[in-house]
Amino acid sequence: MKKLSCFIGYDSKEDIAYRVCKYSLLKRSTIEVNIFSLKLDELIAKKYYNRTIDPLASTQFTYSRFLVPALMNFQGWAIFCDCDFIFLDDISKLLQNLDETKAVYCVQHDYTPKEKHKMDGQKQTIYPRKNWSSFILFNCSHPKNKKLNIDLVNSESGSFLHQFKWLEDNEIGSLDERWNWLEGWTSNHNQSNPFAVHYTRGGPWFDEWQDVEFAKEWLNERDEYLSKKFEIR
Repeated sequence: MKKLSCFIGYDSKEDIAYRVCKYSLLKRSTIEVNIFSLKLDELIAKKYYNRTIDPLASTQFTYSRFLVPALMNFQGWAIFCDCDFIFLDDISKLLQNLDETKAVYCVQHDYTPKEKHKMDGQKQTIYPRKNWSSFILFNCSHPKNKKLNIDLVNSESGSFLHQFKWLEDNEIGSLDERWNWLEGWTSNHNQSNPFAVHYTRGGPWFDEWQDVEFAKEWLNERDEYLSKKFEIR
């Protein structure tokens, strides 16, 4: 695969997180990557999204991530990730030895957060397969993913979507945990180096989350991104 589409969740409260995530992914990729931001107002304008506001939805892309196969016209492979990621390795490594019988690949965490609230004060909800849907490699051509049409994504429950209930368990492929390294959690049992860090509790773009794991890496990436953005040529 010489080209990959990647959809990053976009939330107006975390614009800089999105930009640093995108920068870190592109910077390390050895293949061509087309990145799309899942901006809710654009999806609404294009009639892809019409859900009513869910008070339990912690981000603007809580549900829109499941539109990725439809946005890809149910063809090829594509990645979705939350915006609160930083990539530390080459995304193309994900594409080796893929099994076409799998409808999705994800890191299958067994994760129960201790915190009662997220980074911006949102309540931390606990449910089975939590964080599996924060980083998904979609096989958009898979017959089962054709169930994820616009009508279904706009009507089904959060538990149905986030727990991959449109699939059988054997259609969910497993990714190396290092692709969705949960800051503050994964280091407790994994001494490897992460490929992509997920600041699921809160990231250093928030004043009160400056001392999290891998804060230095994120801040360095942000500073490099900003220095290049405003470079005078």
